[in-house]
Amino acid sequence: MQNKKISLIGAGQIGGTLAHLAAIKELGDVVLFDLVAGLAKGKALDIAQSSAIDGFNTSLMGTDNYVDTANSDVIIITAGVPRKPGMTRDDLLSTNLKIIKQVADGIKDTSPNAFVICITNPLDVIVMALQKYSGIPENKVIGMAGVLDTSRYKYFLSQELNVPISEIDAFVLGGHGDTMVPFPNKTFISGKPLSKYIENGKISHQRLEEIINRTRSGGAEVVKLLETGSAFYAPAASGIEMAESYLKDQKKVLPCAAYLNGQYGQNNIYAGVPVKIGSGGIEEVIEVSLDEDEKKNFDVSINAVKELLDAAKKIDPNLE
Repeated sequence: MQNKKISLIGAGQIGGTLAHLAAIKELGDVVLFDLVAGLAKGKALDIAQSSAIDGFNTSLMGTDNYVDTANSDVIIITAGVPRKPGMTRDDLLSTNLKIIKQVADGIKDTSPNAFVICITNPLDVIVMALQKYSGIPENKVIGMAGVLDTSRYKYFLSQELNVPISEIDAFVLGGHGDTMVPFPNKTFISGKPLSKYIENGKISHQRLEEIINRTRSGGAEVVKLLETGSAFYAPAASGIEMAESYLKDQKKVLPCAAYLNGQYGQNNIYAGVPVKIGSGGIEEVIEVSLDEDEKKNFDVSINAVKELLDAAKKIDPNLE
C-alpha cells in the first residue's frame, strides 16, 4: 500500500516541526518545500537521521521545486512573513498575499485533490485568498487557528484550576486575532459548567477575563518572550491534528477557519467555526447556538475579518 504524501510549504520553524511530528506519527511521506532549498533539504535530512532513534519509517525530502510536491494528499502552508516592528497590518497583508498567490500557483496544478491547511497570517483572509487563487474546492481548503487558540485557552484554564487539560471541554471561535471568541458559557470542566467553578469561588469573573485576554494575545506573549521569532510548537501540533483527522478519516470536530455559505448568518467568508474533518475534507460545518452576548462577540470578530478582507480586495481586486 502506497504511503500518503504530505507536503509542507515553508521550511521555517513551524514547517520543520510539522515535518518532525508527521514523521514520528508516520502519517505519510514528507516533502519539505522552501525557496531556500538548503534549508528544506537540511531539515529533512536532520529529521531523517533521527528515524533509527525514534523508530519511525518515513521518507523525508527537501526541495525548492513544486514538481516534487505533486499528488500530495495533504499540503500544509506556513510560507509568509511574520509581522515585524514598524510593519502595518496592510504591509503584512500585501506581502503575504503575494506569497500565497505564488504558493497557489505552485500547488493548484500539481496537487488539485489535496486537503490544504493554511497557517499563514493574517489567517482568515489569507486562507480565503488561497482558495480563490488555487481554485481548490472550499471543502478542501481550511485555516488552522481555532485549534491552537482553543488549546491555549484550555491550558490556561487547566493551570488556573489545577485540573488535567483532558478534563476541559471548550472551544474558541471567530477570526484569528484579538477579536477571537472563547465561550465560557460552553466551557465544561470534568463535565461541570465553568459557571459552577465561578459560583464556588474557584475562579473569579475578573480572573476568567484575564485568561480570555491572555488567550487572545497568546501568540504575542510568545513573541515577546522569544524576542526573535514566534510560536511554532503549538501551531505545528494543531496543524498535524487537522491533517491526521483527514488522513485517518477520524471525523474529529475541530474549530478551524472554514468557508461559510449561510452558516452563522454569514456568506462568502472564512471564519473560525467548529467543523467535522474526515476523508471528504470539511464534511460538515457545525452550527452551535449562541446566546445574545456570544452572538454579539462573534459578529464583532466576523466584522474584523471583513475589514481585513476589504483591505485585501483593495490590494488585489481579483479577490472580489
